[in-house]
Amino acid sequence: MERSPRVVILADARAVARELARRVGETLRAKPDLVLGLPTGRTPLLLYQELVELYRRGEADFSRAITFNLDEFLGVSPGHPGSYRSFMRRFLFDHVNADPSRTNFLDGAAADPQEECERYEHEIDRAGGIDLQILGIGTNGHIGFNEPAAELEARTHRVRLKPETRRSNAALFGGDAETVPAEALSMGMGTILQARAAVLIATGRSKALCVERLVNGPITTLLPASFLQLHRNADIYLDEEAASALGGTR
Repeated sequence: MERSPRVVILADARAVARELARRVGETLRAKPDLVLGLPTGRTPLLLYQELVELYRRGEADFSRAITFNLDEFLGVSPGHPGSYRSFMRRFLFDHVNADPSRTNFLDGAAADPQEECERYEHEIDRAGGIDLQILGIGTNGHIGFNEPAAELEARTHRVRLKPETRRSNAALFGGDAETVPAEALSMGMGTILQARAAVLIATGRSKALCVERLVNGPITTLLPASFLQLHRNADIYLDEEAASALGGTR
């Protein structure tokens, strides 16, 4: 039986982005109403550039796709420049033919965060579940905003962010980590693992140790990404720097 997650090592971050964009484009052609889970942060920026380029060349059609973003900052309105909704518009949705009525986000400004989390789970279920979930990985091993902890939430939930996660997102809030919200809403690990296929992308030497633990280490709540070892159809796309601690693993 083929091992999952499968590890794909490419030359550099641009090659990782190009290969995953090619896969997304092919999947959209095979299933135009694809349900796609999307991440934010620095790592997927090149991916979104490549997807925009595919669209401009007529090789990707997003008009019938349904998207769900992984997470959002708590207390941040959808129109705030630091919101992940604004991020996705800036880097992807304003440049392709995605239907705004089919792009789904958590509302960080919702009056009742718990009710908002339940609404999001319902919308994912109503869409038939996620076909392809794209993931990044934090330097502490988080995916989505599922931070290392003694226990992990299965479903979309409210979470307190670790200081390193707030620092990683400082650029969205004027470069000051103290202005990054202390809490967020995030898909849970159970929701992520129910996607029919998952691809985690990691680039740069700062991710190398986490990647090595993800691939070779035990499954542990202290490295949430390690739960991808339980997924039957998962891939990890790495550049050579992110793969540098793997040795002979392929």
